[in-house]
Formats: sequence, structure tokens, C-alpha cells
Amino acid sequence: MIVDAHQHFWNLETGDYPWLTPDLGVLYRTYGPEHLAPELAATGVQATVLVQAADSVAETDALLALADSCAFVAGVVGWVPLTDPGEAAKALERYASHPKFVGVRHLIHDEPDPDWLVRDGVLASLGLLAAQGLTFDVVSLLPRHLEHVVTLARRHPELKIVIDHLSKPRIKAGEWQPWAGQMAAAAAFPNVFAKVSGLVTEADHAAWTVADLRPYVAHAVEAFGPGRLMFGSDWPVALAAADYRTVFETARALVGEQGRDLVFGGTAARFYGFSGFSEGNAP
Repeated sequence: MIVDAHQHFWNLETGDYPWLTPDLGVLYRTYGPEHLAPELAATGVQATVLVQAADSVAETDALLALADSCAFVAGVVGWVPLTDPGEAAKALERYASHPKFVGVRHLIHDEPDPDWLVRDGVLASLGLLAAQGLTFDVVSLLPRHLEHVVTLARRHPELKIVIDHLSKPRIKAGEWQPWAGQMAAAAAFPNVFAKVSGLVTEADHAAWTVADLRPYVAHAVEAFGPGRLMFGSDWPVALAAADYRTVFETARALVGEQGRDLVFGGTAARFYGFSGFSEGNAP
């Protein structure tokens, strides 16, 4: 089973996305299952993980409703109010019965406080995720964010953590450190995983090459191994730099044949669980 472990849907008429503005061009429109399904069919992707794009309960509700009517969505990474453990517990209790609710994410890279991730309330709420067997996606941007992944992994060794987009390395600028060292430090913890996703948009949108991305993916493969890496298209965000097939084929080339089955399916299925999905549901 081939899995895209990171994709989004959004609806400009019904949703609220503060970051999504007209200057983002091709991204500033509604994207739903009907737009993604042909791309999946063309590439052979059978299942996806639908990830939140707004920090609201309304977003989580909308994504779970889409998942109910969309056979290829195997899991939903939603949002709950992590700063308030009491409210987080109520939200998790509400979503616990949904078989496709597999994890939580917060747009920490939009928070003014670079230490938001290690606030007392957030750390307590993440303990609730660990206790319920749910996962946590970390969308990091600053070195400080990636540094805190180590804190989370040490504080909650039972919490399955995944670093989205390989923590957005500065590919266009050709930067290597501190990213490389911090990724290796995070990978030292067995409960930390990473997504080979969102890389084309960190490179030069108009002139990126596979070679530009290669050292960053190679470092991730060496640090985490295929068993803790998973492919994600980051569609439709990736459309700012490449179409779905190009992103998919680029990732296949960069990962190589050894461990490809894990990166393109096995790791995601194991990490997220997919209790509400079977291969028979694939498009």
C-alpha cells in the first residue's frame, strides 16, 4: 500500500485560514478530495493522511467529516487546544471514538513565542496524547523548534512524534547547520520520526533540482533510517513549486529502492495506526 502521509484540504468559503492570503497565488482557492483523487490514481497512491491547516476545533470537525466521505483518507491529524490540558482532554474524549482520528498538530511556526512547544500546559496535554496512543506532528521552522523536539521526546518517551517537512531546511540558501546536527540529535530518540515532505517549497520554486534536495534527504535517511521516515506530498502547498506527480517521483528517486516500501507506506501505517482503513477502501 502506497501512502501519502501529509496532505491538506481547505475551503475558502467555510474555513478560516489566517495564513492563506491572495498573494499566495495558486494556493488561494478551495482544494478538496475531488481535486486530489485524480493525482492519487495517476501515481498509484492508495491512502493519505489528512493534516490540519488551521488551529481550530472547527477545522478538526470539517476534516473528520471529509474523511467519513472520502475512502482514500486513512487518518486525520487534527487540532485540539493543547495550551489547556482540561480543554484538550475534553476534545480528545470527543474525538476518541472516530476511527480515523490518529493525531494532533498545532501551527507552532505561526506562534510568536518560539518556546510555545515547551509551555507547561502544552507538555501536560502532550502527555494525554501519549496516554491515548495518539501521535503529534511537529511543524517546525526555527532551530529553537527543532531543539524542543528533543525535550518532548525525553519528557514523553511513549509519545510518537513526527517532524513535518524535515523541519523545513533552508535549501534555497544552501544552509546545512544547525539543521543537520539538530536532526541527528532528534533522531537519536526512537519515538521521533520525520516526513520527507514540503522540500520543493523550501528550494527555489522556479529553478529547483533533484540535486538541490538530495543531501537533505540523504542525511535524513542516514539519521532516521527508512523505518522512521515517511513520504508526504504536502499537497496542495507543494503546488507553489511543483505538481503532485513531480513531487512524488522526486521523492521516489531521492529515497532510492532500499527501504522504499517503508518510506512510501509501511512507516506511516505503523506510526498512525490506520485503524479505520483497509486496502479495500483505496480508490
